[in-house]
Amino acid sequence: MKDKALVGIVVGSDSDLPVLQETVNILDYLGVGYDLTIASAHRSPARVREWVKSMEKRGTEVFIAGAGGAAHLPGVIAAETILPVIGIPMPTLYFSGQDSLYSIVQMPSGVPVAAMAVGKGGATNAGLFAAQILALKYDNVAAALKKFRAELYQGVEKKSAKLEQLGIDKYIETM
Repeated sequence: MKDKALVGIVVGSDSDLPVLQETVNILDYLGVGYDLTIASAHRSPARVREWVKSMEKRGTEVFIAGAGGAAHLPGVIAAETILPVIGIPMPTLYFSGQDSLYSIVQMPSGVPVAAMAVGKGGATNAGLFAAQILALKYDNVAAALKKFRAELYQGVEKKSAKLEQLGIDKYIETM
């Protein structure tokens, strides 16, 4: 399945790639195949449309779009497909990504886009949310998600045991 691009990932600018690296990391960890490209809702709308259609033909089942500022990219993709679209608002210089977030969450009725948090945390969660959608159909993705959640749980248990053993002052010193 890693060979098949079940997730199509697009960013409006190469400056967004460091944030989207988190999406790529989690999909790699879960063994979910993806295709990543750069296309702009404003500067290359024909490229966006052609990419969405080509990804659908290749069997993509979920789209993830990272966009900043006016953040139209996720909405443009949602207008071109009936497949799920997940938007990641990018941090911006003047509004810290609030403009991006508002643009993505304020989609008009009938053209939904799931919106994640601004930045790297949102990028990680976008990959996880895409995997959760795919886990409805693919048992190996469901198993990988269960393993990931178990590892999160184990990490919290280790930290809690360490805190109980050392106390807060010494625990903080080890951080």
